Amino acid sequence: MNFELDAKYLDVQEQARGFARSIEHLAVAADDMSEVHPGLLEALRESELSRLMVPSEYGGVSTSLDPLAICLVREVLMATSCQADSLFAMQGIGSFAITVSGSDKQCKQWLPRIASAECLPAFALTEPGSGSDLKSIKAEVVSEGDGLRLNGKKSFISNAGAAAYYIAFARDGGGFSMFLVPADSNGVSVEPTPDVIAPHVMGEVTFDNVRVPNDARLGEGGDGLDLVLATLGVFRVSVAGAAVGLAQAALEEAVRHTSTRIQFGRPLNRLGPVAQMLADCWTEIEMARLITYRAAYLAGTDSLANVHYSSMAKLGASEMASRVVDRCVQMMGRFGLIRNSKMERLYRQARPMRIYEGASEVLRQSIAKKLSEEFL
Repeated sequence: MNFELDAKYLDVQEQARGFARSIEHLAVAADDMSEVHPGLLEALRESELSRLMVPSEYGGVSTSLDPLAICLVREVLMATSCQADSLFAMQGIGSFAITVSGSDKQCKQWLPRIASAECLPAFALTEPGSGSDLKSIKAEVVSEGDGLRLNGKKSFISNAGAAAYYIAFARDGGGFSMFLVPADSNGVSVEPTPDVIAPHVMGEVTFDNVRVPNDARLGEGGDGLDLVLATLGVFRVSVAGAAVGLAQAALEEAVRHTSTRIQFGRPLNRLGPVAQMLADCWTEIEMARLITYRAAYLAGTDSLANVHYSSMAKLGASEMASRVVDRCVQMMGRFGLIRNSKMERLYRQARPMRIYEGASEVLRQSIAKKLSEEFL
């Protein structure tokens, strides 16, 4: 079995690295902003990386999305800029339901603009009273005349306020459906989310008697939960890719510091306890990278059937990133505590990964359930 990436994926990595190098000078400012950095967005457009999120029929690079390619890009971007990683990821998360269930009209209207990053999407899923428990959502669509009317409130929505449209998850009769709602629709309003530990383009979206046509529904009525699972099956594993990239960046910072910082007559990395922490970090990163790449490959063959592997990768890599960054702060001592240093930013950015797109505790529950089904 060959564990090396082939030429296609190496090219994707190099394309991502080129983009990362082009935004290095913007990264600190962008990652301190709760709105889209215009220079970073323009660089994303020029990179053409968003084409990975759309089928070739609509301006993409292949006939279907490749989760491994997406993971490789997120691994590179998260090591440089949290906002760059988020903007890239959301191009796929916020358009995938259109790709798999959108009408010909919806696909032609929006997917080419996603491929070029001309517009930004948003995935309006969570609510003030509903996070992982999606069946408890309150947002609802009702039929009215020759159309539909949507009411509800969504919270912690990435790209809120910057998005051209929202993919809204709502009650629909006796089930749940997804709806494509243009951001400029009457009754759509956005309030910025209060400051979080790692600044993010995020807000609370209110749908107040928003009228949409019947063809705003994605797929058939009642398909909403399946569309959520399909989206998570492809993109949850990409969070693992981002976590691996973040941990790698932290380790590289720690290696530079411990190789040059002299204590007790020798570099820190020659002291036993520090050397052990460095070895543990590297080993854990490599283990997480392997499960991530495997899960991404399996997601590309059948995302729904292999969603448990995506969950394992996301769980393992996000928990690993927190451990690794914490060790790296410890190895850097007081230099790891300086506000707005790279290590301090990585420390703050690592923590949310264990919560979004499946909190670790929820993932453990679903993985354990799958394990029981497999072996009992």
